[in-house]
Amino acid sequence: MATLLHLDSAVFPQGSTSREVTAAFVAAWREQHPDGQVVYRDLAAAPLPHLDASAVAAGAEDALRAELSAELVAADAVLIGAPMYNFSIPSTLKAWLDQVIIVGHNAGPEGPVAGTPVTVVASRGGSYAPGTPREDFEFVQNYLEKVLSGMLGAEVDFIVPELTLAHSKPEMAELIPLADASRTRALADAAEKAKTLAARLAA
Repeated sequence: MATLLHLDSAVFPQGSTSREVTAAFVAAWREQHPDGQVVYRDLAAAPLPHLDASAVAAGAEDALRAELSAELVAADAVLIGAPMYNFSIPSTLKAWLDQVIIVGHNAGPEGPVAGTPVTVVASRGGSYAPGTPREDFEFVQNYLEKVLSGMLGAEVDFIVPELTLAHSKPEMAELIPLADASRTRALADAAEKAKTLAARLAA
């Protein structure tokens, strides 16, 4: 029985594209793998404390860090909703990363998380794709790829729904068709990736 660790970090519980796409992923995962377990953390509804000196000094002996690390290590797959806020990830997600990554305990290319598939839903209000005017403002994928792959050795994959503000920003109205297409593609990608991953882990 495979375990999926699911994290959401979008501030709003309703109307969030990242939450919509992670929900589609989980629904497909459950359909494909009904005996699997889903461990869920809503980092916006129940934010974690920022890392402090005592927690750093305690490392894996800190109760919260040990709990978070155990969840991560026990997961056969990880799903992270990571909307772009001010060109980066939500501070609640950064707090989780700071708490859960413990050098000498679960980090490193030979660590217990190495090879774990991590799917990140990196939604954003505009577009920061290669070749766009704001390409160099993209710090979500760049950062998460480095920290999840480089520090934990995880196998990282991204789903990127773009232009999520098109329906609410009059100046972006002409981009609505592209926004809708991006959302549709993201939902389909989430379902497909979840089914493929669940089948792979169940094999």
